[in-house]
Parts: sequence; structure tokens; C-alpha cells
Amino acid sequence: MAKKDYYEVLGVPRGASKDDIKKAYRKLAIRYHPDKNPGDKSAEDRFKEATEAYEILADEKKRQAYDQFGFAGVEGMTGGTQDYSGVFHDFEDIFGDFSGFFDSFFGRGGRKRSSSRNSAQRGADLRYDVEIEFLDAVFGTQIEISFTRNEACSVCGGTGTEKGSSKKICPTCGGSGQVRRSSGFFSIATTCPTCHGEGEIIEKPCKSCGGTGLIRKNRRIKVKIPAGIENGKRISIPGQGDSGINGGPAGDLYVYIHVKPHAYFERDGYDVYCAVPISITQAALGSEILVPTLNNKRAKVKIPAGTQTGKMLRLRDEGIPHLHNSHRRGDMYIKLVVQVPGKLSPRAKSLLQEFSKVNGENISPDPIRLSEFR
Repeated sequence: MAKKDYYEVLGVPRGASKDDIKKAYRKLAIRYHPDKNPGDKSAEDRFKEATEAYEILADEKKRQAYDQFGFAGVEGMTGGTQDYSGVFHDFEDIFGDFSGFFDSFFGRGGRKRSSSRNSAQRGADLRYDVEIEFLDAVFGTQIEISFTRNEACSVCGGTGTEKGSSKKICPTCGGSGQVRRSSGFFSIATTCPTCHGEGEIIEKPCKSCGGTGLIRKNRRIKVKIPAGIENGKRISIPGQGDSGINGGPAGDLYVYIHVKPHAYFERDGYDVYCAVPISITQAALGSEILVPTLNNKRAKVKIPAGTQTGKMLRLRDEGIPHLHNSHRRGDMYIKLVVQVPGKLSPRAKSLLQEFSKVNGENISPDPIRLSEFR
């Protein structure tokens, strides 16, 4: 049986946010969880199906691969078809520790919660938007950007505490980072309001960072823009995001590229288009003209006699360099636009009138199809 689209499985649109995807999955997980539907193979299948969909769509890289290549792009990335019926013993796991739920599902660790502040945590990813010129996107360039990120506090070494003091176990949750409350037959674990899920509290916070262990710092780095990059694409710079906590790795910096439109050239994939005006005599008699290219040079093209406005000419390998192979390039397409002179000298007017008589022009033409004109 063919797989259903992951977005359809969760009942969310393709542009859904990560929170919307999580909420949709949470709802389905509660409804079809095997503990709630013992012996119901259909519910178990729905539970597995929703779990697989969430695992792909909740992960940014997997979701990007799925959006671009479908199931082929994420083949081998899912947790398989193992028996999920014993994963939870009650619903408090779903409410209390959503991340721990996935750790046990897909072999990324046991069900033990890790809410302690001593656990290493990866830093957050950052986004930077930059606008570049059309030709810089075509041939590549290098830019320098300035941004602000969180870095480990140099005063406390990232601990968040004053020198000579240390963190204490939270008296409210006993270090677990969670407190439980009962509602009917549900036992729901919620984040501890005292330590906010950290499991520890700081009695004497560092004055430099206010107890966060992090300070804001400006950074300037150079970013290489590869030739052929398209508008809306992003460049990943590992380790340039926010610093990690307790020795955790830093996040990544994503530079999103916005390409300014060009005055004459338009891009379609790796091909480029432009329009070039020609005179009525060049169109009627044929000619050779020089047209601008992306290389800021002129290329000679031959105009066939009897050319009509809208005719397209192609220059091979004069288009956009391929992103991952700069030796390959697209083509350049030139649309010829026949221009009628707005003003005529008496001599030119006389010649055209003579041409009209000799050519026997039709003063009652039949209409032509718009598709032929285009």
C-alpha cells in the first residue's frame, strides 16, 4: 500500500509551523496510542503512521529533504516499524515529556528525563538575511556580515553563578525539573515553576550575565556566496549560532539570500532571458547585431530575414553557472522586439510609402491567433 503524504497524515498544510505540527501530532498520539486502544491494530497503525510523519516534519533537514524529493529523500531516516505498544505506560509521558517520548521511540536514548541544568545543550540557530546584486548571484562573491549572538560569559565561564558560589537543587521539584498534578485518570507532568525545568536554582547569579551564563556579542565574519545561487536559498555556516550551554555545541548560522532584480536580465533556473530591440529594416532584411551578455561583453547574433517581433534566439552556455558545477552553464534567450520609428524624415516617409505600394500591403487584414503572436 502506498504511503500517505506526511502533511495529510497529520492534517496540517505544507507551510505549517513546527508548533502546529507538534500540536497536531500530540492530538493524534493521544487518540491512537496503543495503551488507549489495546488490541486495535488499526489504531496502532495510525499511531505508527503519525509518529513517522512527525519524526520527518519536526526535523528541519528531514522536512526539507521530504519537501524537495518526497519519500525518496527521507528513505532510511525513519524509525522503522517496531512495536510501539510498550513505549508508554500512561498518558503523562505524552503531556510531560514530549522530547523524551521521541528519544525512546527512535533509539536516541532511554526514557530518563534530562532536565538538569548540568546537561549539555546545543545553542540556538540564527538567521541572517542579506540582499545581493543579480550578477553577484550569477558569478558568486564574498560579503562581510555583522550579527549578534549569545556567547559564554567570560566572567563566570558560562555557569551563571558568582565566583565562590554554586547552583543548588531546586527545592520544589527535587531536581527533576517537573511537578505532577492529577486530573481525573491523567497524571500530568508540568514544568517546575520555580526552576523553570532546569532542576537547579542559582542563589547568587553572576552580575555580568544575570545568571544566564551567556552574554550578547557582536561578530563580523566573511561569507562566500557561490556562483549560481538562487533567490531565497540559504547558506549554512556551522558553529556560528548561539553558544551551547554547559559545554554543548554552538548552533548554526543560516544566511538567507535575496537577489535584487536586474534592469534587463531575468532568470529562469539556470537560463537567462532578455529583450533586444531591432529596427523594421533589420527584421525585414536580416542583419547581425551585438547583444549584451552576463559577462559584460557583446555577443554577435544573426537575425534571419523576415523576423517577427517576439522571435527568440538562443546563445548556448551564456546563462547562469550551475551551483555545484561552475563549468556548466545554462543558455541565454534573446527576445527580438521590432520597433517602429516614432518620427520619420520626409525622405524616410517617402521611401516607406513607396515600399507600401510595391509590397501591396493589405488594408483589410484578417485577425491572427493570439498564441501565434505570443
